[in-house]
Amino acid sequence: MKGYLLLQDGQWFEGEASEQWKTPAQGEIVFFTGMTGYQEVLTDPSYKDQIVVFTYPLIGNYGVNERDSESSNIQVSGVVMFHCADAASHYESTSSLGAYLEKNGVPFLTGVDTRQITKTIRTDGSKQALLTQQKTGVLQTSDKKQIFETQSEQIATFGEGSMHILLIDFGWKKSIVSSLIARGMKVTVVPFTKVDQVSKQSFDGVVLSNGPGDPKDSLSLLPELKKQIESSPTFGICMGHQVIALAFGANTKKLPFGHRGANHPVKDRQTGKVFMSSQNHSYVVDETSLEQTPLETRFYNVNDGSVEGLTHKDKPVLSVQFHPEAHPGPADAEWLFDEFLTIVRNKKGEKVYV
Repeated sequence: MKGYLLLQDGQWFEGEASEQWKTPAQGEIVFFTGMTGYQEVLTDPSYKDQIVVFTYPLIGNYGVNERDSESSNIQVSGVVMFHCADAASHYESTSSLGAYLEKNGVPFLTGVDTRQITKTIRTDGSKQALLTQQKTGVLQTSDKKQIFETQSEQIATFGEGSMHILLIDFGWKKSIVSSLIARGMKVTVVPFTKVDQVSKQSFDGVVLSNGPGDPKDSLSLLPELKKQIESSPTFGICMGHQVIALAFGANTKKLPFGHRGANHPVKDRQTGKVFMSSQNHSYVVDETSLEQTPLETRFYNVNDGSVEGLTHKDKPVLSVQFHPEAHPGPADAEWLFDEFLTIVRNKKGEKVYV
C-alpha cells in the first residue's frame, strides 16, 4: 500500500505505508542520525507530536524490548525509514519494530529516500508535515504547547537514597531518574505546573528535566521555578537547561533543524576536553543574551558553536543542553551526574573533592 509524506512547503515523498494506517498523522518533521536507540527515541517525551526520519538505512534489526522505553507510551506521531527490519535479532527482543508501531497505532513509511528528506530539512528547516495515504492533504495550524501534555499528572517519589532530589518535570525520561537513583539519591518528581505544592519542603538538590517544544511556554511559571533553582544545588538537562537560562534573564531561539543524534561533539571550556553527546532539541540558548545575566557558557557545540551548557557565577547551578544519561547515545557525559552529586554533598556539608 502506498503512503506519502507531505511537507508544509508542498514537497512530497512516496513510500510503503504500514498496514494499520487509518488516518493522516501530522507533526513537525525532524531527523535522527543515530544508528541505534530507536526505541528510546520513540518513547522520549521530547519527541512529542513529531514525525521522526531515521537517517540510518536499516532500522529495527534488534527489535524492541521491555526495558529501553523512556516513558510508558510512544510519543512520536509518525516514523519514516528507508528499511524496517521484519525480523528482530536480539535475545531481549519481545517484538519487531514494525509490530510494535502497528500495535500502538503509530503510522510509518518505508522505502523512502530518507537522505533526501534530511537534506531538504537541513536546507529549508524543520516544518510541519503529514503522513497520509493520499498525495494531497490539509495541514492544520499547530499551536500546541507540548510541555503541558507530557508532564506527570501526580507527584511521585522513587528510590531510597540518603539525599533527596526534586526533579521538576517537563516530560522526564526514565533514564534520568535511574541515573540519580543509581548514585544513591531519592527522587521526587513534580510536574512543573505544581512546583508551588512543594515550596515548603526541603531538598538537597534540584534537577530540571528534558521536555518537548518551546521553553518559553513556561514563562508564566518562571518566578516559582526560579525560587526552586536558587534554593538548592541545581542541574538542568535539555529543556531544563533552557528554562534555567530564561529564569535568569537570558533568551532562547529555535535552530533551523535542531540537533538530534548520538554523535554531537561538545567542548568543556573548564577542562578543554571534547566528548561526544546524545542530543534532541530544537531550541538553544542565545549566547549574546547571557551578557547581562549571572550565567556563563561552560559547554559549546564544536560543529556550530551553539551553547551546550551553563554555570552560574555565584550559585551552584549547572546546566547542559545534551543528555548525560545517554539513552540513546554515548556514555561520555555520564560524569556530569557525579559532578552534580559532588556539588550537592559539598553544599550539604559532606565535603567531597574531585
